Amino acid sequence: MTSVKPLASTLHWHDLREAPIGLSGFAWFDEDRLFRRLPSSPPRPLPPVVDELAWCTAGGQLSFTSDTDVLDLRVRLRTPFGMDCAPASGPYGFEHMPQTGVSGFDLYLGEPARERFYAVTRFPAGAGEYECRLLARKGRMPLSFILNLPLFNGVEELSIGLRAGASLVAPPPGRPAAPVVVYGTSITHGGCASRPGACFTNILSRRLNMPFVNLGFSGSGQGEPEVAEAIATVRRASLFVLDYEANSGGRMDITLPAFIAALRARHADTPILVLSRIRFGKEALRSEPSMRRSGSRCRSYQRELVASLRAAGDANLHFFDGSRLLGRDYDECTVDGVHPNDLGFFKMAAGLAPVIQMLLT
Repeated sequence: MTSVKPLASTLHWHDLREAPIGLSGFAWFDEDRLFRRLPSSPPRPLPPVVDELAWCTAGGQLSFTSDTDVLDLRVRLRTPFGMDCAPASGPYGFEHMPQTGVSGFDLYLGEPARERFYAVTRFPAGAGEYECRLLARKGRMPLSFILNLPLFNGVEELSIGLRAGASLVAPPPGRPAAPVVVYGTSITHGGCASRPGACFTNILSRRLNMPFVNLGFSGSGQGEPEVAEAIATVRRASLFVLDYEANSGGRMDITLPAFIAALRARHADTPILVLSRIRFGKEALRSEPSMRRSGSRCRSYQRELVASLRAAGDANLHFFDGSRLLGRDYDECTVDGVHPNDLGFFKMAAGLAPVIQMLLT
């Protein structure tokens, strides 16, 4: 249960903004050179909470190949305890989410689409910066690495320490260049995965071997027009997924048509998938019929809007019923009745993978 101390004196350190690595999850990185999930100069000013949460690195991935037998990580975070602007954080960080998910990194090793989890960073509670070991192995055979960035914190500085003389090269080609862009709520954002790689967008990225851009904003996925216009400035996307029902506040009849129109203004033929929310744990209680009725009405509206727009000629617009993703035991798939645990995220990814794959092909 104790963390492994690094051996910095035997290592060579690489700044990951400059090293020959693959970077995904930051669609505007080429323009801004920032670990930020929305453009730093959007068409219109963003809502303040969304602008702050855009610094969270949810969905960010670094990939490379190396023959090192040791890998240490050195990081300076944006805040000590994570950046959720919703009232779900306590004096020592989140009350219902492990700090390994909020501010940690995790490491996957293996061939593309077959990577396996290897290790997660462990660090003192509330650390604003830390250094720790993620890999110690025997032998020097080349390996492919995926390093997933924190879900609810930002990254100011990041470097990796490899054995002096070890190779560091870009990952082998094969991933599509255009990412799947997923917009949504705290669920999309990754609440409450135990570590970054367990968030459903990261699971899908590994399973489908393609980049994903996670644009979940905790408590703030409300479909605002200025956010839609900012997202639409992404240069290219293979698919847009809109999954923000849980934060819509009953205004999807206003925001969803406008959001789709904003995307279509710049991406006329890119597939768009409208995804209704997962089932919440409280829906299992007979005493909560209003929650079930509200979800059913909103789900029906999304389905009918997609059907009407398809009938009007938008054949690349699709709907999927998210209430099916967690299965019959949906009440066991969340931390707090709303936010998925790792089991819930695994089920979401398993249910969405064939749908996304079908839309992409």
